[in-house]
Amino acid sequence: MLYWVVKVILGPILHIVFRPWAEGADNVPRHGPAILAGNHLSFADHFIGPLHLRRKVISLGKSDYFTGSGIKGFFTRLFFSGVGTLPIDRSGGKASEAALRTGLRVLREGSVLGIYPEGTRSPDGRLYKGKTGVARLALEARAPVIPWAMINTFEMMPPGRPLPRLGIRPGVRFGKPLDFSRYYGMEDDRLVLRAVTDEIMYALMELSEQEYVDKYAASAKLEIERAARAAKA
Repeated sequence: MLYWVVKVILGPILHIVFRPWAEGADNVPRHGPAILAGNHLSFADHFIGPLHLRRKVISLGKSDYFTGSGIKGFFTRLFFSGVGTLPIDRSGGKASEAALRTGLRVLREGSVLGIYPEGTRSPDGRLYKGKTGVARLALEARAPVIPWAMINTFEMMPPGRPLPRLGIRPGVRFGKPLDFSRYYGMEDDRLVLRAVTDEIMYALMELSEQEYVDKYAASAKLEIERAARAAKA
């Protein structure tokens, strides 16, 4: 219930202050399971993305949101639990498999699942290589994939910035549903999973008009941090 309460209260405020816009929201089906696969530029994506949709979007969020301590940790945990975010462990291995099972459960219940194939926020506003978990979800659940591209949210609230900048108008573009029925039953084929994931990322690149980088965002973050430490030294 908190999802709708937050949307009713926060939605008008966001519309007045930031005037967010959306294109192609009708591409999201009104009924049945669907995967919203998006680029991840900012913490603001969690608010701007679902703002123009009438359906509830259940997202997979990093488990750190649910393990914080103190007053901040309590309210962070309360907020993300209330709006329907499900915690996932991104450490890989069995944890990744558990996250996949969670996503499948959401889709089999006929809900809309929001997922960021890059796995983490972009460190510099560019679009990075997608992880194949989104492809496995699409093929196992046999659900359509709708690419949704966040626009200007990096400029509005880049990683590390606690409050959004004023004067920047964010938006989201919803692409046409991607049909991968030709690959059903092939979810254990790594080449198929990579092909499906790359097709999703290509659609996101066209929608967002971002520069694409053929490496994982997590690796790019490490490189940037190492370069910063070296420069400081």
